[in-house]
Amino acid sequence: MNKLVKSRLFWPLIALTVLLLFNAIFTKNFFSIQIVDGHLYGNVIDILKNVAPLALLAIGMTMVIATGGIDISVGSIVAISGALACSIIDGRMKSFGNSLLVALIIALAAGIICGIWNGILVAKVKIQPVVATLILMTAGRGIAQLITNGKIVTINSAEMVNEYYFIGAGYLAGIPFAVFIVLIVLAGVMIFVKRTAFGLFLESLGTNSRSSHLAGIKVDKLILITYIISGFMAALAGILISSNIKGADCNNAGLFIELDAILAVAIGGNSLNGGRFSITTSIVGALVIQCLTTTVYALGVPPQIISLVKAIVIIAICLFQSNKFREAAFGRFNHTKKRKNLLAKKGAQIS
Repeated sequence: MNKLVKSRLFWPLIALTVLLLFNAIFTKNFFSIQIVDGHLYGNVIDILKNVAPLALLAIGMTMVIATGGIDISVGSIVAISGALACSIIDGRMKSFGNSLLVALIIALAAGIICGIWNGILVAKVKIQPVVATLILMTAGRGIAQLITNGKIVTINSAEMVNEYYFIGAGYLAGIPFAVFIVLIVLAGVMIFVKRTAFGLFLESLGTNSRSSHLAGIKVDKLILITYIISGFMAALAGILISSNIKGADCNNAGLFIELDAILAVAIGGNSLNGGRFSITTSIVGALVIQCLTTTVYALGVPPQIISLVKAIVIIAICLFQSNKFREAAFGRFNHTKKRKNLLAKKGAQIS
């Protein structure tokens, strides 16, 4: 039991379970699932569909944080990729035509380029990660605005709308297609991390970058790869978000989503100082955040205090993940209990 409690996955799952139990008691028909036109509908399905962009960002953010870095530019990359994809599909960038495949390739390539930019600044120029990614965070939305000429891009072609909309909001076998995208990406990343030496190198780098370098690990290359992965995940998340609304809103798309991605990693029990990491627990952390968001909306909490409610709950979750907090909060109780047990044993021995 003690080993289970110390598992990194234990507390995120407990938090998710508590939220689900709360909804089962206080939220009417929260677990109700209906089949409409062959599709599953309900709050639980909405959570799975809406968590997809955040889950993708959490995957990339986990790997970046494992190196001891951070990427606060992912929200801007979301805006850039969405702006590019929608502008190409709508025919506004005539040099690329209006092919869906070309739009997706260009949008994903933009995310990779942004990742390369961040990686070079961190690995080669040796700028602190938060400062290096702050540059793109600030400039990225300006770039997205330039792509769309400062306008909200709405896809007008009915055929293209349906094809693009399917990516972020379509259904396959009754389940949101976005869920399949996350599962495929997660499986690929897990194979890459677990079946190669990359994961071990990543943990080594986050634990002690100097020792990793002396051990022959190509630290700069490793950092560059993690930021490229983060940029790719952000671009893919941008495609899901923009396809879900059938357009690109550069002002609001991905706004502050980088904070939720970092929070998902933290709720997942991963250290923000780098080192050992778990992508699976970060996904659970993303589910906790999305479940909490869906819960406060389902309960009709006023929009102006939703952020406060989320903050209080998330602070509580993070505190209970801290061994020091649990020892401070429950240590005295456990000490008293142990003392009573010891006295009882001594009394039994005397009698």
